[in-house]
Amino acid sequence: MRAMVLEAIGGPLLAVERPRPLPHAGEIRIRIEACAVCRTDLHVIDGDLPQPKLPLIPGHEIVGIVEAVGGDVDAMRIGRRVGVPWLGHTCGTCSYCRSDAENLCDDPLFTGYTRDGGFATHAIADADYAFDLDLEADAVSVAPLLCAGLIGWRSLKRAGDGRKVGIYGFGAAAHIIAQVCIWQGRNVYAFTRPDDAAAKRFALELGVTWAGGSDEPAPDPLDAAIIFAPVGSLVPLALKAVRKGGRVVCAGIHMSDIPAMPYAVLWGERELVSVANLTRQDAREFFAVAKQAGVRTHTTVYPLENANTALSDLRAGRISGAAVLVP
Repeated sequence: MRAMVLEAIGGPLLAVERPRPLPHAGEIRIRIEACAVCRTDLHVIDGDLPQPKLPLIPGHEIVGIVEAVGGDVDAMRIGRRVGVPWLGHTCGTCSYCRSDAENLCDDPLFTGYTRDGGFATHAIADADYAFDLDLEADAVSVAPLLCAGLIGWRSLKRAGDGRKVGIYGFGAAAHIIAQVCIWQGRNVYAFTRPDDAAAKRFALELGVTWAGGSDEPAPDPLDAAIIFAPVGSLVPLALKAVRKGGRVVCAGIHMSDIPAMPYAVLWGERELVSVANLTRQDAREFFAVAKQAGVRTHTTVYPLENANTALSDLRAGRISGAAVLVP
């Protein structure tokens, strides 16, 4: 198998050849069709997230075909298309797993972080954490749903039922969940980098109510705001933008430090919450919603060997929608 491997934090990914891995009990081996590139991959590579498995194959938005199964896995899964997300395994026994909060598991495994991921031609996954997908769907279009879509959905649920939703950082997750919001009849306010005219145009083309720079005030008081950009200084801005009783959701797994702010920014029963990882129930809900809403992902495709270019383009904000690697 071919893979792009991180040998050292901060270093480039290296192209390597490895034997195809064998699935153990409870596992499947997947022939990868596509793997989307997520900002979390940058956080792993840059060392923002501690103690990754090294050497590591990044990537956690995997779409592929099951070609082998380990013991205790139904052989009927061979030939099926599956998706593999960030949450790769949970212990099933801690207090969080026992209370339907497996996203907070005390002893989890994460795809492309603490176990090898999808920047490769093949991957091993826990069969119970791989979701069956439509064989007729386009693998490239589906791949961003495995993290950008799922985290966006979990964030939107945390944001509540308000009609006016602000989205800070208009990348892969934002362009997916904005479509869901519009389908639900909500008004979406897109906040982009102040100088990013292309992102503003992209958001307006998707049908948002308003698009402007993150340094601009919202034209209306927001019921809720979701921050996808990993920028802590956006938190007080978002809190100022929501109405009394409004909620701000921090959706990223990593964010720069939140600056000191006056208590008055939070006062008025405004709420600040975070989203951590995802659950399998999130996936069951979201794939049904995405189909009903007719979500269409906007993708830029890169050959697997150009993973470093894709990561560089993502870091520089040169991608509208999502980057996807294809072996």
